[in-house]
Amino acid sequence: MVSPATSLAEHFHQRTKYDPDTIGRMARGMKGPQPEPYKTYRLGTEIDLKPYLEERDRQPTTPRDRWAWARLSYLLINTYGLTARVATEAGDPFYLRAAPSAGGLYPAEVYLVSRGNALLPAGLYNYQARSHSLWRFWEDHVWQSFQEACFWHPALEHTQLAIVVTAVFQRSAWRYQDRAYRRICLDIGHLLGNLELAAALNDYRPHLIGGFADTALNQLLYLDETTEGAIAVAALADLLQVEQNLPKTVTAQPAPSQTDFPPIADGKLLAYLHQATCLDLASNVRWPTQVEAPPTEPEDKYNFPFCLKIPTRSHPIQWGTALEGLESTILSRRSTRRYSSVNLTLADLNALLDFTYHPEHYQSQGLDATPDYCDLGLIQTFVAVSGVDGLDAGCYYYAPRSQELRQIRFKNFRPELHYLCLGQDLGRDAAAVIFHTADLKKAVATYGDRVYRYLHLDAGHLGQRLNLAATQLRLGVSGIGGFFDDQVNEVLGIPEDEAVLYITTVGQPA
Repeated sequence: MVSPATSLAEHFHQRTKYDPDTIGRMARGMKGPQPEPYKTYRLGTEIDLKPYLEERDRQPTTPRDRWAWARLSYLLINTYGLTARVATEAGDPFYLRAAPSAGGLYPAEVYLVSRGNALLPAGLYNYQARSHSLWRFWEDHVWQSFQEACFWHPALEHTQLAIVVTAVFQRSAWRYQDRAYRRICLDIGHLLGNLELAAALNDYRPHLIGGFADTALNQLLYLDETTEGAIAVAALADLLQVEQNLPKTVTAQPAPSQTDFPPIADGKLLAYLHQATCLDLASNVRWPTQVEAPPTEPEDKYNFPFCLKIPTRSHPIQWGTALEGLESTILSRRSTRRYSSVNLTLADLNALLDFTYHPEHYQSQGLDATPDYCDLGLIQTFVAVSGVDGLDAGCYYYAPRSQELRQIRFKNFRPELHYLCLGQDLGRDAAAVIFHTADLKKAVATYGDRVYRYLHLDAGHLGQRLNLAATQLRLGVSGIGGFFDDQVNEVLGIPEDEAVLYITTVGQPA
């Protein structure tokens, strides 16, 4: 048995760490053919969304229903649609999507649940990214059962559409084994970041629901729980309907923390953790009676004595008239493969941090000032600087409330970053490497083991905002989900109680 002081989430995190002595065993995967990254149905009805992509600007003569279809079409393609075709040596083309995915494995599936309105009849729909269409696979009124599965979340009282994002686990586990659960939740966090911004482009507002009865929701969607499970829900408010302009609500719910669990074999950890962190209809979940939730922004946790403090206040990135620059950025974003030796400017680094952590600075441009996260207050940020003009090399803690970088270690870490990122040149050659971390024990004490999902969803969401800001500034950017966990804390001077969740590299593209 594991020590009773260790929660299942902590045990999973420890077991799935990469370490120089075990990386060979941990990195083995890819047994059998790669799972198909698209879901298909034998029965149902297809709704082609491609024709509505022609409706870029609404004209006085545009029929109302066609404009409504165009908004939904653009929302989905900007969130998770195909954005590029890449030739391969095998002959079959590979398609990139709007949201990045570790290894290009795309484990997420997107479903729409309709209450029944003039746009979508009541029922269940799967978004078919390959053909940019909706597949209506269930024709019936399911909204009440859906509300029950979401513990009657208040946002569902007033909305008519909702998005459910699921994970097809083996798509990612095929390569990354148990550690795939981290990458799956990061990938879905990327998708949620796109959803937030794509919704603003199309007059929607997603209200995130992280607490739901997993089995009830999976059964409602007719999922095989051994292969696929719901990870996140978003009630989709139509901002063109006055009654759907809803206040911000609570998103996350706690689940039990398991400390008495049997030995779990390698290859079984992912399924065990996911199942153990599920809620059920008997969980007696109650959403707060007050609708307005307190802001969940990261606290300025570390104020190191005598450290150098650099202000990061910045002019907001300009996204163009009607946010046209944002849409083109979402569709053109690519993960950088090589960096040059040219430094970043401090202004660029500050702009990246501003867009990622201060959405309130972008309300005047039409973006949501308080987008939903599970609990952003649990996430901390550290920046390893190797090549930023006007900034000494070293590791910095980013204090979002104070809007400043606080230096905690003086050193150029390029060789160490190359090592920490499993020998990837991206870590060595990047001008700055951004680390998202969390005090896992404290997080588990707040939300139970289910917090492991929440932390990685939020880290991925932040990572996608970094991706898009860097792309708009014409910088290179790439996320890294594989690293030597413990050595990151040791080398950079990050406190030991901070579990590293995600790394984003930024620099000038080669």
